Amino acid sequence: MGQIGSIGLILHPRRNPGPVIESVVHWARTHGTEVLGLPDEVGRIACSAVAVPGDELVARAGLIVSLGGDGTMLRAMRLLSGSATPVLGVNLGRLGFLAEIDVDDLALALDRIDSGRFTTEARMAVRTRLPDGREFRAFNDIALVRVPGHGMAAISISLQGDEFIRYAADALVVATSTGSTAYSFAAGGPILSPRVEAILVVPASAHSSFDRALVLPADEEVVLELLPTTGRLAVEVDGEVVEYLDAGDRITVTACPAVAHVVRLGGTTFYQRARRKLGIRGSLEAGHLHPDDHVDFALHADMAEIADVADVADTAEL
Repeated sequence: MGQIGSIGLILHPRRNPGPVIESVVHWARTHGTEVLGLPDEVGRIACSAVAVPGDELVARAGLIVSLGGDGTMLRAMRLLSGSATPVLGVNLGRLGFLAEIDVDDLALALDRIDSGRFTTEARMAVRTRLPDGREFRAFNDIALVRVPGHGMAAISISLQGDEFIRYAADALVVATSTGSTAYSFAAGGPILSPRVEAILVVPASAHSSFDRALVLPADEEVVLELLPTTGRLAVEVDGEVVEYLDAGDRITVTACPAVAHVVRLGGTTFYQRARRKLGIRGSLEAGHLHPDDHVDFALHADMAEIADVADVADTAEL
């Protein structure tokens, strides 16, 4: 008997992955494994996966299979946050950072996972508690974003009990290493390997004399206080607006190390995915380009694609 007892499915909210689900169900049937899904996801398409509530899916599944793109993966990771159950990302769109395989490789990937021939990569989240008491976790970023028609974001950053810097910007992004290639990158932040547990604080379109990003250890708290000169700000959690803040509001962002585990089969490295996704190439003045530099560098012109920020409906999912 293999290692996978039950497979839980997390689906793209709009695309119909029916044939892919049936391939998972067929594999599971031949391996004595059950397939579970969330009622509002498997209920909208004709498939034979068993619909169960989210808490039951997390408790019963030995593997979560995310069918979509990076936005779907982020939802799966948030659902599982704190669980040791690994997540396999299956790409239904264009190349993403979190998805490990394409649809054609799914059966082989399940065979490898079932026989234990895979590794997992731990992913850190950041969390915050809003003034109304609600708590949120993000695997890409928590961002305070200027609301159109209101003033810019004016935010004080305090570290280890003291104010360090005040930013005036269109937005302030507090990101994980996973999110360093998303909104943080679009705002000018550095690329970090997901193996680095760190918190990034990055201003977007800063109007301040100091406009650099901060890279902080994961055991430090980041206190954000909205200054009297700020406009109204939207709080985005992995691209989803969850609340609005005004002058005088204060939130603290902290790290949650290793609260999700992503399946890796060794097909590509993070750096290979980053080169392809972000269109990274060397300087012409430095000599010959890298062999992979035939990719479409028009990606640089599309900030929405570079940011790869997924909202609640995965509208920016690639």
